[in-house]
Amino acid sequence: MTVHDLNQLLLVCSLVLLVAVAAVRISSRSGLPSLLVYLGIGVLMGQDGIGGIRFDDAELTQVIGYAALVVILAEGGLGTKWKEIKPALPAASALALAGVTVSVGVTAAAAHYLVGLEWRQALIIGAVVSSTDAAAVFSVLRKIPLPARVTGTLEAESGFNDAPVVILVVAFSEHGPIEHWYVLAGEIALELAIGAAIGIAVGWLGSWGLRHVALPASGLYPIAVMAIAVTAYAAGAMAHGSGFLAVYLASMMMGNAKLPHWPATRGFADGLGWIAQIGMFVLLGLLVTPHELGDDIVPALLIGLALTMVARPLSVVVCLTPFRVPWREQALMSWAGLRGAVPIILATIPMVGGVEDSRRIFNIVFVLVVVYTLVQGPTLPWLGRTLDLGRGPEAADLGIESAPLERLRGHLLSFAIPEGSKMHGVEINELRLPAGAAVTLVVRDGKSFVPLPTTVLRLGDELLVVATDPVRDAAERRLRAVGAGGKLAGWLGTNGSV
Repeated sequence: MTVHDLNQLLLVCSLVLLVAVAAVRISSRSGLPSLLVYLGIGVLMGQDGIGGIRFDDAELTQVIGYAALVVILAEGGLGTKWKEIKPALPAASALALAGVTVSVGVTAAAAHYLVGLEWRQALIIGAVVSSTDAAAVFSVLRKIPLPARVTGTLEAESGFNDAPVVILVVAFSEHGPIEHWYVLAGEIALELAIGAAIGIAVGWLGSWGLRHVALPASGLYPIAVMAIAVTAYAAGAMAHGSGFLAVYLASMMMGNAKLPHWPATRGFADGLGWIAQIGMFVLLGLLVTPHELGDDIVPALLIGLALTMVARPLSVVVCLTPFRVPWREQALMSWAGLRGAVPIILATIPMVGGVEDSRRIFNIVFVLVVVYTLVQGPTLPWLGRTLDLGRGPEAADLGIESAPLERLRGHLLSFAIPEGSKMHGVEINELRLPAGAAVTLVVRDGKSFVPLPTTVLRLGDELLVVATDPVRDAAERRLRAVGAGGKLAGWLGTNGSV
């Protein structure tokens, strides 16, 4: 490749990225899922579109798709709140394991008896579409004011179920007879256990290191966090475990560890997640050949109908009824089994493996994902309101930025009081910070001043808090508690009272 060719490639990539970023605004205003906008860009650039680009490298698409999925899972894990998903872990685990089994069986039966696919192809499709898409779930659910139990269950499920589904798709796509079910179940259990152990270990070690080692520049913290997340995936995969589960758990541990410069890290991870989604969707749009989809539209609709109206609700009822989840929440979670780019990426596995009719499998999955994403995503907020599952506005999180002062054995905490925070109207002395922590500076209306104990805080104030190393965590907990519960946070039972 010459320098001229490289310049042209960079120009095309930058233009595509700019168009895709602009499409985010269009999709947010129109309510059209961004997935479809990005896929549409890829299709327009492809051989049947105005771009005329011929691209049929399924293996390259799979590799890039896996890399993008690692970034998306890392971003999702960093944004997952442990306090929300902790009560939902048993239910989410059941959905990610037993629920996937039910979904694969029902969907495969529909593909075999309704569409006439051979059992191997039917099982592959059943496994491919049984994974809820992490990117779709994270992007949609965090904009909907649903109960924490519902959001936590769906987010944890989407983070967990990629791992068993990938194992199933690979097993069904291998040549030769399919292993006995108990052998396959044992392999899945072993890979998940290895991935979980490595993810927790890497996440704990990474969190400890970032909290105790001051890096020379604040911009290195986001890079270090993403590097640790990728390390978890690589270590899990090399140990013959589930790299996807490892990266999600490692990221979730770091996301709940109160790392230094956390707001900047979250912003960096969010931006990388968007780039990964855009690149992955555009590439998948390039891979599809629209003029070949005509014969697969009806089969895709039939399989999607069985998946959406039978397989998903049945798996939710079977898995969540033992946990006494109310029927309204079960109904919403049945409809919220969002599919996105992950099933399309998984559909490239049989293509790379040379499975018979693998191109047809890819086309069916592509049509299914596009149609049912268009139906489910925009209707989810309406269903939540219809089922009366909305929740009132919560106090905004302070978004505390922490900078370690290594030589001084202290930390500098900075934050702004956001709209909805109950810290508004609280005096400095009513914060009741632990001994060893103090508010040293307040910035109000562009002017800085050293506050008195009786200074009343207001919305929009920016505060600098200095805390010694031993009380850093207690000080941050107390600040968050007052932000959520006001000056009476301790008496109201809000966490963080001292």
